[in-house]
Amino acid sequence: MKKILALDGGGIRGVLTLGYLEKIEETIQKKENNPNLKLCEYFDLIGGTSTGAIIAAGLSIGMKTSEIKDLYLHLGDKIFGKKRSFFKNPFKWYKADYDYKPLEEELKKVFKNYTLGSDEIKTSLCIITKRIDTLSTWPLTNHPNAKYYDQNKGILLHKLIRASTAAPTYFQPQKINVGANELGTFIDGGVSLANNPALQLFLLATLKGFPFKWETGVDKLAIYSLGTGTFTKRYNYEKMLKKGKLGWAKLMPEIFMEDANYLNQTLLQYMSQPPSTSKQIDREIGDLRNDNLTSNPLLHYIRYNVLLDENELNDLGFANLTANQIDSLREMSESKNKELLYEIGAKAAERDVVASDFR
Repeated sequence: MKKILALDGGGIRGVLTLGYLEKIEETIQKKENNPNLKLCEYFDLIGGTSTGAIIAAGLSIGMKTSEIKDLYLHLGDKIFGKKRSFFKNPFKWYKADYDYKPLEEELKKVFKNYTLGSDEIKTSLCIITKRIDTLSTWPLTNHPNAKYYDQNKGILLHKLIRASTAAPTYFQPQKINVGANELGTFIDGGVSLANNPALQLFLLATLKGFPFKWETGVDKLAIYSLGTGTFTKRYNYEKMLKKGKLGWAKLMPEIFMEDANYLNQTLLQYMSQPPSTSKQIDREIGDLRNDNLTSNPLLHYIRYNVLLDENELNDLGFANLTANQIDSLREMSESKNKELLYEIGAKAAERDVVASDFR
């Protein structure tokens, strides 16, 4: 069986994913009777978007989940600590809310001069970013048979990760030489259908145009998809009626990303083994337990995530959070929440992750 780990984007909320990953790492080590087993030794392909790209790349070079957690707890305040002020420097404020240099410096420390083709990467890796000058989504992989591997293998890993995390309005885009002296401008991979990268990784692994060409089947392919926390969105209808151009421009990325996330989950649950499809997509189609796209399921699929709302947080033991605190948890750049987000992910993992999930 080929096993894929897919890691969502979500800014500082990536710490929540790490709460899940520590439990997954522990579970797999016990199941394989190997306390030193690393996730890069268990998963055949690890891929991520934005904050998920940082975690995926860290795991791929052999980092333990605890090491990446420590990196995030150290990194959060440096990246999101100081929001730019219009009054102090209107030009830089106009470019982006945050300075990308602290993130860039930390990524260089961790990933050094490793390239996409580096032997330091211990498993198949995919980093998803968006080339905005061509409006194309790029799933960049270290597989040597990838069509553009020869052009891309020399790209520095820290540059690819910086590109995947360059969320518009948060950070400035990243310029990358993509081979033959062609320059491209890249932004956050989340500004695509692949902020939740699980479906893109399924396509990467199975379509004949991509290099892996893995077989499908519930005993041949497994995808473990990890979110960074989600929540039900409901806006005041009167305010929505009064929105002007700027208001709609700001909201449009969120509208499309929300649809893309649920489309990814719907398709993967539709294609997978019914016992794994336990997440309710919406109240009309339910959890798809009685639906299957093909006569034989195409994969074993597990989705782990936390609903950041009052009821679920109460059930996890976080009963004293105010409405303002819960709203703050949903924000991608609130670094003050990093420890709490990790605790929420760890508690949810204790509830959700079971040994039988892993083949």
